[in-house]
Amino acid sequence: MIKYLENHSTETIFLFLFVIFNCDNLRLMTNEKLNYDIHTFYYAWYGNNEIDGQQRHWNHEVLPHWSNKEWDNYPGFQGGEDIGANFYPELGNYSSNDRNIVQKHMKMISRAGIGVVTLSWWGENSFEDKNVKMIMDLADSNKIKINFHLEPTNDRTAEKVVEMIQYIINNYGQHTAFYKFKGKPLFYIYDSYHIKKSDWATILRPEGNNTIRDTDLDSYIIGLWVHKEEGDFFIDGGFDGFYTYFASDGFTFGSDTNNWNYLSSWATKNKKIFIPCVGPGYSDSRIRPWNTQNYKSRNEGKYYDTMFKAAIKSKPEIIGITSFNEWHEGTQIEPAIPKNIQTFEYENYKPQENYHYIKKTKTWSKRFVQ
Repeated sequence: MIKYLENHSTETIFLFLFVIFNCDNLRLMTNEKLNYDIHTFYYAWYGNNEIDGQQRHWNHEVLPHWSNKEWDNYPGFQGGEDIGANFYPELGNYSSNDRNIVQKHMKMISRAGIGVVTLSWWGENSFEDKNVKMIMDLADSNKIKINFHLEPTNDRTAEKVVEMIQYIINNYGQHTAFYKFKGKPLFYIYDSYHIKKSDWATILRPEGNNTIRDTDLDSYIIGLWVHKEEGDFFIDGGFDGFYTYFASDGFTFGSDTNNWNYLSSWATKNKKIFIPCVGPGYSDSRIRPWNTQNYKSRNEGKYYDTMFKAAIKSKPEIIGITSFNEWHEGTQIEPAIPKNIQTFEYENYKPQENYHYIKKTKTWSKRFVQ
């Protein structure tokens, strides 16, 4: 090596030493080891004027309270610098249709050690459907897998869910990024309780009139556990398991970390999949100013640590992260920046850096080993 250095310029020597001393960091950046038992909820519903010709979701309305009329008719947000969120993204007022943005997201997710991205999906030909192929291509290039979070569209019924599953499998099921759990697709069903268990039984129980069992559509169907006495709903409805989603600890029985050991034991006893969901905090007062009781401080990352510890202690097969980029509810692990506008000072991750939650997720993804 000494002879090599003697015969080369200072610039060459510097480059050589840089590579030698930084090879570990370079390897981490380009060849992350992913944990496919960690899923993160991802929202591809953002639009801006430059890419989409209009603001979408950044200009979120202030949601009315279900009974207190005081909160009706509050003005919404403009988008741009004034967004419907308590934090402001490092990447700005971006579009989910911007290939460069999605590529950056997949790099961040890879850097966090997350193996599966769970797309919020609102049906065929929806805004969130049009960019699925592009997202899957970019996920695949980063060795990330994709599955789907079926949202409560206005016309959603049990039969409609079968149509959704058929559409997704037919259009995306052959993509190399399409996620399978133990050989079958896995779908999350948000607000599954909106449909009666007897209706779910028609598609999820083997004897159901429109069952997906033992067909090309057979999948793991994961419902949302909200209230305490919901065990019969998941058994009688024919669900394969359940998840807790909410990042506000204690908001529901399912999202209360004190209940996760019970839910895990119940799942084992009844041969169901239990997926506890963790988040870095919860802050949605920009769009729900009446919801301050569910605010959860990030506490410089300690809140996230506590949820992850509770999740791992419950010994699940999969852990969900709420969320990568649900900015409206302030549950994102995506980098945020300090920002002030005339009418609002956004929250931020200080004293930690912008990538604090990406790095912290990487630490936990390595600790959660099956």
